[in-house]
Amino acid sequence: MKLKTYTPEFRAEAVKLVLEQGLSQEQAAQRIAVPKGTLANWVSAAKRSTDPAAPPGSRSVAELEAELAKLRKELAVERMEKEVLKKATAYFARESLPGTRS
Repeated sequence: MKLKTYTPEFRAEAVKLVLEQGLSQEQAAQRIAVPKGTLANWVSAAKRSTDPAAPPGSRSVAELEAELAKLRKELAVERMEKEVLKKATAYFARESLPGTRS
């Protein structure tokens, strides 16, 4: 019996049927003519993000959450810096008007 190989793109699309479109693994497996066990392995690997054939750029939920936390922290710093610059701009604009210097 010859083993059938599937491209990483095909695997990714098959996993999307289950995870994003909400099909059951059995329905998705029938739709794309893949054994249910094979699809179950792909889905579980995608959830763990340990599939070596996963498409580039795919990351685990934990990695995405860590990146989200880092980006939120950076955004808070940037907002604070923006507020400081606004206040400094207003201060120096007021100082440069004639008759406003002390």
